[in-house]
Amino acid sequence: MSTTIPHPDFSAERFARAPDARFEPAPADGVLPEGFFSTTNLPTYVRVGGRWRMPREPRMDCALVLDANGELWTREGRRVRQGERVAMGQAEDGSQGVYVHASWLAGGAEGEFKFMTSEVSREKPIDYARMARLLVEERERGGYPVWVTGPALVHSRARADMTWFVANGFVKALLAGNAVAVHDIEASIFGTTLGMSGAGEATSGGHGLHMRAINQVRGAGSIAKAVERGLIQDGIMHACVVHGVPFVLTGSIRDDGPLPDVVTDNLAAQDAMRRHTVKATMAVMIATALHAIATGNMLPSFCTETDGSLRELATICVDSSEFVVSKLKDRGTHQAFGVVTNAQDFLHILRLFVERELASRTASR
Repeated sequence: MSTTIPHPDFSAERFARAPDARFEPAPADGVLPEGFFSTTNLPTYVRVGGRWRMPREPRMDCALVLDANGELWTREGRRVRQGERVAMGQAEDGSQGVYVHASWLAGGAEGEFKFMTSEVSREKPIDYARMARLLVEERERGGYPVWVTGPALVHSRARADMTWFVANGFVKALLAGNAVAVHDIEASIFGTTLGMSGAGEATSGGHGLHMRAINQVRGAGSIAKAVERGLIQDGIMHACVVHGVPFVLTGSIRDDGPLPDVVTDNLAAQDAMRRHTVKATMAVMIATALHAIATGNMLPSFCTETDGSLRELATICVDSSEFVVSKLKDRGTHQAFGVVTNAQDFLHILRLFVERELASRTASR
């Protein structure tokens, strides 16, 4: 799930003989020169002034920009300004001054017939112990794990466990839609989610409770103010506010309300999410297809350590459907580790293993 990625040997002749990358100015704001290099989420190196360098803020579907200070950036096309220097070419083998390091992805014997080789299957065992170690290690090293969640997490009664992860420092940023916060807040104020009781039964008049929850938060002015006033007294959003965990709630056409904190402009929402994905050292995506794919598209497949070494950016995608996990990988998030199960079981069991890992580390000290 998380492996060290060696840098290429740039002393090799093919790299030493490679030309510098060619840059051309952007013809207009938000318009790239024809023939620009389109980025991937893999480790990428650009030869500038005879030296191979890595661009900052890597992600797929962007351009490589060399700014006035000689700094290399991975930039969305819409953010490129007229005259900025954009890397050109399509070759990824270094022959045009840009090298995409993909060889570390290959592993295992080729052509050998084996059972159970699919990376995503509900028939495969789930290594909760390993995931727990990853989370604990991320917290200990001061990493930046980003969690991406869907409303099913709240409906499936995983709310208490998610709250525990936030409160105990395993979540550095929460990315979600309007519904996650709405249903979590409804649970705090009314004890229901979409009018459903804790026993999973519909309540009389319950269909309007999420709207009443939204209205109360709008009246308070924000989720944080609703927490301060004691309107929201528990749950995921309460934990985020109390423990200073930033959250980005993004809107959609189908949103009710929405809550006052929701970013309804798509491009502004993408920028808000991007401020956290550029810092991510781990990602946990639970019960959300569109949000998971959107976040995956903003993430590199690796993260850079303080000593300059690279490691795979551990990405866990959890869904009750194999389709969602497969779709995420098909859209380019190659490093995603798929867990096919429901949100309640996953979070509850993961919490038990994390608590066990913490207890084991405490006992060994």
